[in-house]
Amino acid sequence: MEGLKEECFGHDIIREGEDNVLRISCDQCPYFPSIEDNALVMSKTIDLMASNPGITRLVFYQRRDYEYDYEQTKILMEIAKIQSHLVKKGLGSYGSFGFNARSDKSFIELQNLIQNTLRSDPIAAYVELKRVHRREMLLLDSIPAEYATQIKTYMGLLERIIRLLEGTRLIALAKSSIAGYKLGDRSVYREIFRPMTKPDFMFTKIMASFPPEGEEIDSYKVGNTDILIFRVPDSIKLLYHMTPPEFKLSEEKYELLDTARSIISEHKPQRSEFVDPERLRQVFTNVGSDLIEELASFRGMKLRNSEIRELASILVRHTIGFGLIEVLLQDEKVQDVTVNSPMGTIPVFLVHQEFDDCFTNIIPTPNEGDSWASKLRLLSGRPLDEANPILDSELVIPNARARVSVVSPPLNPSGLAFALRRHRDKPWTLPLFVKSRMMTNLGAGLLSFLIDGSRTILVAGTRSAGKTSLLGAIMTEVMRKYRLITIEDTLELPVSALKDLGYNIQSLKVASAMTKGTNEVSAEEGIRTTLRLGDSGLIVGEVRSLEAKALYEAMRVGALANLVAGTIHGDSPYGVFDRVVNDLGVPKTSFKATDIVVVANPIRSADGLHRWRRITQITEVGKFWENDPVLEKGFKDLMKYDSQTDSLEPTVDLLNGESDVLKAIAGNVKEWSGSWDAVWDNILLRAKLKEALIGYSESGGMPELLEAPFVIQSNDQFHRVCDSIKDEIGSLDSRRIFFEWNEWMKRAVKKTTLAK
Repeated sequence: MEGLKEECFGHDIIREGEDNVLRISCDQCPYFPSIEDNALVMSKTIDLMASNPGITRLVFYQRRDYEYDYEQTKILMEIAKIQSHLVKKGLGSYGSFGFNARSDKSFIELQNLIQNTLRSDPIAAYVELKRVHRREMLLLDSIPAEYATQIKTYMGLLERIIRLLEGTRLIALAKSSIAGYKLGDRSVYREIFRPMTKPDFMFTKIMASFPPEGEEIDSYKVGNTDILIFRVPDSIKLLYHMTPPEFKLSEEKYELLDTARSIISEHKPQRSEFVDPERLRQVFTNVGSDLIEELASFRGMKLRNSEIRELASILVRHTIGFGLIEVLLQDEKVQDVTVNSPMGTIPVFLVHQEFDDCFTNIIPTPNEGDSWASKLRLLSGRPLDEANPILDSELVIPNARARVSVVSPPLNPSGLAFALRRHRDKPWTLPLFVKSRMMTNLGAGLLSFLIDGSRTILVAGTRSAGKTSLLGAIMTEVMRKYRLITIEDTLELPVSALKDLGYNIQSLKVASAMTKGTNEVSAEEGIRTTLRLGDSGLIVGEVRSLEAKALYEAMRVGALANLVAGTIHGDSPYGVFDRVVNDLGVPKTSFKATDIVVVANPIRSADGLHRWRRITQITEVGKFWENDPVLEKGFKDLMKYDSQTDSLEPTVDLLNGESDVLKAIAGNVKEWSGSWDAVWDNILLRAKLKEALIGYSESGGMPELLEAPFVIQSNDQFHRVCDSIKDEIGSLDSRRIFFEWNEWMKRAVKKTTLAK
């Protein structure tokens, strides 16, 4: 092994869980430690594996880790065992076949193939053995008969070795590429061996290379991160392949970051510092920038300010931050992220806005999981231990917010697991839901009417149905003149964004129903507290447990003067009734305080590969039933999803005005009292405004018109126009209202266009 120094191939065998990891140091090596590219590295590695047959994972270390997983290690181990067997058993010797061939060229050739080529280039060894076998076959017709037996014996040996190699996974994978194979060409190995990479300063591993048989179906960028979507063989899921900026750095910058991380990691942030995560991150960014600039100057490196900022951002991400999970969450198209246990062997999975369920090229390690868990304990102030194996919290990072759930032992016996639900950077709005076909313009108009009518609304649905997003959109329909109080155990509602837009909101955070031994106030007590905080609408993040009784108590004793809304799990109005009454213990008569149940559920395609979020029902809860609202017709659908039209359609009851809730709203407004036509006209007007807003957005290429800042302005203008026209002519003339609102809209769109 000329040119390969022993000191550059020092190694240890480390036990990680059930894995035996062969960790090889290549810090002193003058070349890149790559099995697929370097014959010397492959040869030395096979030697080490032959001496240590229990290896299940292979890691090279040279400023960063290059890891070959179990399947790739197994491929190499098969070759190592065959090579070791052939050498130790003397199967390469002719001695047992009755003649001395140690001086024979064929013997020397075979010995070289087994002892050298098989270690450094096993595919080449296999190809050469096949060629030698063909050559010997041709010799049989041209040599004296007395030598034929010896050649047949030699050929039998060749055939035995060839069969051994053909039984390996390596040769099976390479078979299609062997025709016309050129000795020394290692491109075949690059298709088989694809190490995961992990720089020194981070824990997470990443499969940097593209899948060799993958079909690229989309690509885009998120900041400096490259995202590619691949369709790959043997997987119903697509591959979400991410190349973040930390994997595009030069070796000098890697070394710089590694040194900076070693220095900055000496400071262990305390709980008090995590009280304000945004300030903590800014402080560490400033310190990191100064540190990187100082280290670069000491090493004679010249860095631009933009490079320093990028390196500082990466440094913060991998010290006080959440590593590559942050990069994932900054992709607006990512909806859910799951990290399953045991960590270190399983890729991160996600749900993509356009491509549904995907697996990624990212594999977090157990060390990374432990780091995340510790930070989430500090951020949330909640325990995560044997007595509390579940932690629910929120994660706020630059350009992204997410809800995080952590499951740990003993509930999860194989370690830590994480589930993150990404929240949209800006609040959802009803026009955005109309554009995405979750609801229709008429559905949005009806909800707008109910919200202004201060009704009690429960948004129901299964997991990932969009309940919280819809609840946030409902909040944007409330006039900014009214006060709102939100109650959540994990902060998911867009309170900060709405405060920035001028809303009067008080946010209350209460204890999770699954957390024990915390000093947080219970959700039940939190809801009762709202009754002492003055006249306010009440928004409950999710009705989960005993707080349901307090919520209905609040509805019955005074909160009905304002909007009350919340989310709850349930796939139908009766499912909501069953959960509230039978699971959560609310009396049947109290359930009647619910006015409207909005059901949102995922709709799947016939092939099961695609799903879409849809509102499937807007249902009124009647007040004149005793025991069973289904048998006693206590539920009345106002709108219902039609699978044929893929649309939320009005029912006959709504068209005919058979709604006690809508009549009750009308009874409080002079212009609508006793006139269903006036009520219906106002609902249609609101629907028409949503439709027009979407039309302006699409025709002008202005998606920002559907975002919360502009939608809220539009809603405010609608109310101002209504008030003005009512004062002027004494009634709510829908045509006049739409005309004046539309004139304002034209001016606002023109102003927005000029501002671009």
